[in-house]
Formats: sequence, C-alpha cells, structure tokens
Amino acid sequence: QNPPQFLRKVDPERVAQALSLPLEDLDDRFPIQEVSTGLPFLLVPLKSLDAAHRARVRGEAYDKLAAEELGAIFCFCAETEDPANRVHARMFADAFGVPEDPATGSANGCLAGYLVEYGYFGDGPIDLTVEQGVEMGRPSRLHLRAAKEDGTIRIDVGGAVVPVATGTLV
Repeated sequence: QNPPQFLRKVDPERVAQALSLPLEDLDDRFPIQEVSTGLPFLLVPLKSLDAAHRARVRGEAYDKLAAEELGAIFCFCAETEDPANRVHARMFADAFGVPEDPATGSANGCLAGYLVEYGYFGDGPIDLTVEQGVEMGRPSRLHLRAAKEDGTIRIDVGGAVVPVATGTLV
C-alpha cells in the first residue's frame, strides 16, 4: 500500500460517545488519529477485547464525526480471540453504507502504519495477523507487514477470501 499519511487527531471523548463506550475503554497511551494509505480511517485503540465486542456506532455523536468525514472508524486492541493473532479489529462505516466490514485491507494498511509509527508493539517492524469480522460471524484473518525504511513506512497487507456472492456488471 501507499505510505501512510497521519492526519487529524480526534478528541477521545467524542469517539467514545460515537462508539457507545465509556471513555475508560479507549487506550489513552496512543492517539485517536485519522490515517490514510489512499482511503482515510479513524484509528481507535481500545484497551480490551471486551470493549471491542461492545463497540457500536450509532447516534448523534457518530453522525457528527461522519459529517466531518470521519465516518470510517477502525477500532482495535491487542487482546484476541485466537492466540495466534496479535490484533482484534472492527471497521464501522455506517455513513458510507457499510455498518460493519468483516475484512478491510485498506483499513488494515492504515493500522500497520500506525502500529509502526507509534511503536505499539515496540520499536521496529511488524509482522502479524489481525482478526476481524468475529462479531459479525464472518471471522477473517489479515496478515500485516510494515517497516520504516529511510523515513518512510512500507506496508504489505495480505490474506485470503471466501467468495460470498458473484455478479455481472451490465
């Protein structure tokens, strides 16, 4: 993916309300920030898997973020369902007609850059698996690799898909 751009930081209180979570569920060691590798996502670090399970976007607080073009929210935590994975994630973009997505390569690319930029797992490159879609009953695994090289973060996202529908463009 393209190198990440680190854009706006957002007030945690606003984001907690938009996710229907108490403020203490957000991991205040890291910023809530809009990141883009082509498509922007608001990255929201959470403290626990329980918080990720309880996250829901609805209401006026979410609508206000969406009105500021911050309607694609990617929340994540370092607790996972499967110990083989390092990150549990959810992607909400109700403002764009996607209430939740089971596997979001573009958002995971932003996450990879964020994890390296902020040393989420310590200094150095990352090579890990993200679980997403669990709450939807469509568990997915995405493989992330990222490293800072000559001041630029290089990102690779991979995984496999299972087709759920086909169609013909007419």
